[in-house]
Amino acid sequence: MTKNLVLAIETSCDETAAAVVGEGKHVLSSVVSSQVDIHARYGGVVPEVASRAHVDLIAPVIAQALIEAGIDQSDLDLVAATRGPGLIGSLLVGVSAAKSLALVWKKPFIGVNHLEAHLYSCFLEEPDLELPLVVLLVSGGHTMLVAMDDHLSYRILGQTLDDAAGEAYDKVARYLGLSYPGGPAIDQLAASGESKIDFPRPMLNEGYNFSFSGLKTSVINYVRKHPETPIEDIATSFQEAVVDVLITKAKKAVIETNAKGLCIGGGVAANSLLREEVLDTCLKEGWQSFVPSRLYCTDNAAMVAAAAWRRYNQDGPSSLFTGADPNLQLLE
Repeated sequence: MTKNLVLAIETSCDETAAAVVGEGKHVLSSVVSSQVDIHARYGGVVPEVASRAHVDLIAPVIAQALIEAGIDQSDLDLVAATRGPGLIGSLLVGVSAAKSLALVWKKPFIGVNHLEAHLYSCFLEEPDLELPLVVLLVSGGHTMLVAMDDHLSYRILGQTLDDAAGEAYDKVARYLGLSYPGGPAIDQLAASGESKIDFPRPMLNEGYNFSFSGLKTSVINYVRKHPETPIEDIATSFQEAVVDVLITKAKKAVIETNAKGLCIGGGVAANSLLREEVLDTCLKEGWQSFVPSRLYCTDNAAMVAAAAWRRYNQDGPSSLFTGADPNLQLLE
C-alpha cells in the first residue's frame, strides 16, 4: 500500500476539491466539484455564492475522495488545505474543514499556499523533472514567471501589474457575448479564425512583468470601430497576442537564469495555443518541458497534497491557529 498519505482540500475560489496523494506524487483519488454552472448566470464568480456552495459540497467531496482512494482516516498521515490566496469566504470553508478533521483524527495539519501548489502540479505527473526550472504560472487571478531554483526555493522574476491573462480572457469574452468562463470559449473560437488584426503586445521587451489591461481595451475599441469583423478573427488575434507575450518572456527567463526547462501551470495552462507553443519552443531550444494534463491545470486538491508533503517534510506541521489569508504571497 502507498505510504505517506495526504488528504488535501482545495476551496480557494469556485472549485470544491479533495484528493488523497501518497508521497507527494501518487494520486489515489482527485475529486473536483465545479461551480461553473452556478456562476455562469452572473458572468463570473460571486464570492458569497461560492462560499455557500463550498459549505454544501465539502463533506461529500471529502467522503468521495476517501472512498475512491480505498482508505479511511486511520490510513492518513497528514491533512492539508489551501490557506490562500483566494476568496476569504471560500478559503475559510476548506481550512476549517481540514483543521477540524486533523483535530478529530489526531493527524498533523498543514496550510498550503495555492500558488506553490500550482508549481507542484508539474511534479504530480513528472516527479523526476530536473531543477532549476522556470515556471510560467497563468490563471484568472495570477500571471507570473517563477524561477524554481530547488524544491521549495523560488524567485519571482515578474508578475502582472494589472489584469492577469485569465482575467483578460474573461473580460474580452464577456464583451464579445461569449459564455463563462471566457478562456475555453475564446480558445474554441480561435481554432476557426484567422490572424488578421495586429493587437499590441504589452511590455513585450520590458523585463519580466506583464500587463494585459491595455490589450483588453484595444480589443474592445477595435470591435467598436469594426463591428463587422468576424468574432473568430477577434478571438484568434487576441489569443495570439497574449500567448506571444507569455512565450517571449518565458523564453527569455529560461535563457537568462540558465534553467534546464520550462513548465506551465494554472487554469490558462489548459489553453491549446499556449501548450503548443511551450512544447515547440522547448523542442527547438533543446530544453526539457512539461505541460500538465488539463485535469491538473485548473484548481484541484492533488497539487495541494503534493506541495503539502514537501512543506511538511521541510517545515513540519502548521499550527491549528493558522488562518486563511486571501492575500497570501508566494514567498511568504
